Amino acid sequence: MKRAPGRIPPPCSREAAMQIELAAADGHRLSAWRDGPEEASRALVVVQEIFGVNRHMRHVCEGFARRGYAVIAPALFDRAEPGVELGYTPDEVKLGQALRARIDPADTLLDIEAAAAALPMAARRGIIGYCWGGTVAWHGATRSQSFAAAVGYYGGGIAAAREEVPNCPVQLHFGETDHGIPMDDVAAIRAARPEVEIHTYPGAGHGFACEERAAYDAAADALALRRSLDFLARALG
Repeated sequence: MKRAPGRIPPPCSREAAMQIELAAADGHRLSAWRDGPEEASRALVVVQEIFGVNRHMRHVCEGFARRGYAVIAPALFDRAEPGVELGYTPDEVKLGQALRARIDPADTLLDIEAAAAALPMAARRGIIGYCWGGTVAWHGATRSQSFAAAVGYYGGGIAAAREEVPNCPVQLHFGETDHGIPMDDVAAIRAARPEVEIHTYPGAGHGFACEERAAYDAAADALALRRSLDFLARALG
């Protein structure tokens, strides 16, 4: 399913959000959503769930932009099919999973590094990701030198890559009732990487920070966001 990107009306305190194009190191060209001030001292690559850079992800970008961050959200699905934005029906979940399966993690790394390179040159760069993007953010911390901080929300692939050593401070968030990420996996990540800051949320499931999903948990979302902002402020200066 494809949907035209919805424009976020920007207040006068920040620049207009816009669609841009990035060029990855292998020559692949991909779209991205840019938001926030060009002269920001802090910047973020925001990494999508398995639903594309959809309305929710643009809303996430807007929230960070309002707090003074320059933000770029690369369209990782462009490797498989350009222009895809999905909702949250069972059929769309299956489509998102199928598209993700067609994309090599090494290619997503090139795409997030292209996004990092397009952020303001003088800004300290972090990465934050959700769902699939949570795992990609972990890879950004462990497989790249482009980021000074990384935050991952309910990344299902982190446990399998827990022996990888982060190159920057990392904060992770998991819902305690996430059926796809058992607490045994979270415990394994804690044991392997005691230096990583990990938070869990009682009663919260997968996708608890997405206001458009049935699993949305407003209290857990607010607490996780506050922790994320505090962490990023410390790590990015």
